[in-house]
Amino acid sequence: MPKEVRKFDVIVIGGGSGLEISSQAAELGLKTAVIEPGPFGGTCLNRGCIPSKMLIHSADVAENIDRAHLFGISSKGYTVDWKRIVSRVTKTVNEDAKGIEAGNRADRNITVYKAYAKFIGHKQLQVGNDIITADKIFICAGTRPSIPPIPGLEKVPYLTSDQALFLSRQPKSLIIIGGGYISCELAHFFGALGTKVTILQRSDVLLTNEDIDISKRFTDVFKKKHDVLLNTEIVSVSKTKNGITIDCKVGGKRKTVSGEQLLVATGRVSNADKLDVAKTGIKITEKGGYVNINEYLETNVPGIWAIGDIAGKFFFKHSANLEAAYAGHNAFNPKQKQEIDYAAMPHAVFTSPQMAGVGATEQELQAKGVAYIKSIYKYDDSAMGFTIEEHDGFVKVLVDPKTRKILGCHIIGADASVLIHEVIPIMRAGLGVSAITQAIHIHPALSEVVSRAFNSLQ
Repeated sequence: MPKEVRKFDVIVIGGGSGLEISSQAAELGLKTAVIEPGPFGGTCLNRGCIPSKMLIHSADVAENIDRAHLFGISSKGYTVDWKRIVSRVTKTVNEDAKGIEAGNRADRNITVYKAYAKFIGHKQLQVGNDIITADKIFICAGTRPSIPPIPGLEKVPYLTSDQALFLSRQPKSLIIIGGGYISCELAHFFGALGTKVTILQRSDVLLTNEDIDISKRFTDVFKKKHDVLLNTEIVSVSKTKNGITIDCKVGGKRKTVSGEQLLVATGRVSNADKLDVAKTGIKITEKGGYVNINEYLETNVPGIWAIGDIAGKFFFKHSANLEAAYAGHNAFNPKQKQEIDYAAMPHAVFTSPQMAGVGATEQELQAKGVAYIKSIYKYDDSAMGFTIEEHDGFVKVLVDPKTRKILGCHIIGADASVLIHEVIPIMRAGLGVSAITQAIHIHPALSEVVSRAFNSLQ
C-alpha cells in the first residue's frame, strides 16, 4: 500500500530565518511542520555570523594589545588560550540552538522533523520515513560551502568555514584558498592570534565585490599582515608529512606553498539541488542554481515561497529576516501582498580593518553609465581618527549630481559596521545629502568622518 501522506497547513524547510514564518503560522493556529536536520538557528547562529564574530572579537582584542604601544601603554605580552576561546563560542552556540529547538517543540501547533528532506512530487516531501505535504511551503534551506575542482583536493584533509570555527587546536600555519569575506574574516581571526596565514587569491585584489577603492586599500593593508598571493592559479594540492603543499602559478610563475592546514573558502552553493526542487516543478536560476522567486518571494509553483541564501538575492542574515517578514505577510495575507523592498541593503566585513557599504559601488555606476560625483575623506583628517591612530581608513560617498541623492557609501576603518548606519536610514527613506550635512555631529566623535565626507562634495 502507498504510504500515507501527512497533511499540514504550513511547512517550513530550514531552522534559520524561516522560524520567523513558522512562528507566525503557529500563532495563527495553523498546523505547521518545521524541518531542520541540524541544530536550530540556521547558518548564522551555528556556522556563520555569531560564532565567527565571537572569535573575531578575540582577535580584535589581541590586535588592540599589539597596538597599545602607540598610546603609551607598554604591554608585557599575552598568551592565547585557544581552548577557552573556542569553548566560549561552542557553549554559547549550542545552548542557543537547543533553546530555540525546545521552544519550537513546546509549541502545540508545531511539529519538528529532525531529518533531511527532499521533494518527491508536487508539494510532497520525503522527511525521514514520512511523506508530508502542505498548501503553503517555505524553502529556507540556505547554502553550503562550494568546493572547486582542484586536482588532488579530494585526497587531502581540508577545512571549510563550517569546521574552521571550531578547531580544537590552533594551527601554526594556515593556507586559505579564496579572497572573499569569509576568507578574510577567518584570516584575521587566525592571524591576529598568531597563526601564519597565506591567502591564495585568483584576482588582483581581495574582496572583489567591494568598491574598488575599498578593496585596493584593504588588500594593501592585509598584505602587510599576511602572506597574500594575488593573480594565483592553483595547479594541484597534495598531503605531505608536515601538512599540505600547494603547487600554483602566481602571475604566471610557478610557486610552491606549504602549511599545516588548508582552508577552502571559495564561496557557497545553493542547497536547492539537495532538496530536489525540480520534483515539485520549481524553477531555479541558470547562474548558481538558486530557487527562482518574484518580487513577492513566490516561486513559479503557487503556494511555495523561498527566502534567504537559497533564493540568491542577498546573503546576509538581515536580508533573510527581511524576506521572512515579507514572505510571511504575503502568504497569510494574500489579498494584501507587498513587493519586497531591498532598498539600501547594507553589509559589513568584520576584518581588520573593518569594512561596510550600502548602495552602489563606483564600478557598478560606471558599468551602468550612471552620472555621479564622489568624495573620499580620511579617518586621520578627523580629530578622533587621528586620536586612535587610524591612518588607513576612509569614507567614500557617491552622489547623484542633480538630485543630491546618495547612490552609495563605503567605509573602511575602525567601527565601519557602526558608522554606516548613519547613511542607511537616509538612503532607505529616499533623502539626500542635506539630511546628513545639516545634522549636528558630536565633536570629536568618530562619526564626524562621515559628515565630512558628505560636506566635502563639490
